[in-house]
Amino acid sequence: MPDKRMYVEKRVAEGDYAIRRAGSKRASDVKPTQKKAIKRSKKLEPKSKPRVERVRKTKKGGPDKWRSPS
Repeated sequence: MPDKRMYVEKRVAEGDYAIRRAGSKRASDVKPTQKKAIKRSKKLEPKSKPRVERVRKTKKGGPDKWRSPS
């Protein structure tokens, strides 16, 4: 069974957010804000909860960690 997870990652050089499927080399879509990227990832794969890249340091983790959208 293929992995259906979706990931939202910040693209620093481009200043936007890429939506990727697990294991993919290319983005499924690109959105200008994190909020829009999360919304789009939910439309692309409604049964999967997207994982979002942290873009700042918090008590729970830094930019290298993944979180569930709130």
